[in-house]
Amino acid sequence: MSINLEKGGRINLSKEAPGMKNAGIGLGWDTNDTDTGGAFDLDASVFMLGTNTKIPSEKYFVFYNNKESPDGSVKHLGDSRTGEGVGDDETVTVDLTKVDPAVEEIVFVVTIHEAESRRQNFGSVRNAFIRIYDTTTNTEVTKYDLDEDFSRETAVEFGRLYKKDGEWRFQAVGQGYNSGLQSFVDKYA
Repeated sequence: MSINLEKGGRINLSKEAPGMKNAGIGLGWDTNDTDTGGAFDLDASVFMLGTNTKIPSEKYFVFYNNKESPDGSVKHLGDSRTGEGVGDDETVTVDLTKVDPAVEEIVFVVTIHEAESRRQNFGSVRNAFIRIYDTTTNTEVTKYDLDEDFSRETAVEFGRLYKKDGEWRFQAVGQGYNSGLQSFVDKYA
């Protein structure tokens, strides 16, 4: 049975899903009709951080233009430009057995493409979620529905995987920012 997390909630994947090696990270959202003149294009991005909270190299920033980490552990399965349909809009897989030992955290961020020029923000985004499932059994382990109203933010950190005592854990973050993807690159590079 899947565990529903609240903002800030954490679970130990080693205890809740013992034996899981390949995690699917599904990110989803819906957008309201808008009169800003452009369609919404939300993008999921992944930052793989070392103990210094920086990416070991730019290749550990996985997104629509760099779909696989150099250790082969993280794969971005593609960009959804519309977010239409039900279920996951974008998916990232993480082979927990292949993650470079120098990586301590894996951060999942969603940004709005060209938010400033399109005058868009997360105030028009609803039903956003991040979920983790075992790709081998297709069993959902946990889900976090971001029910907070991000009325002005243009980027949101949905959640993060992190290692503690040699075990992978997940934290539901739900932190909004008034910035774009470049600000995360500047922060973590």
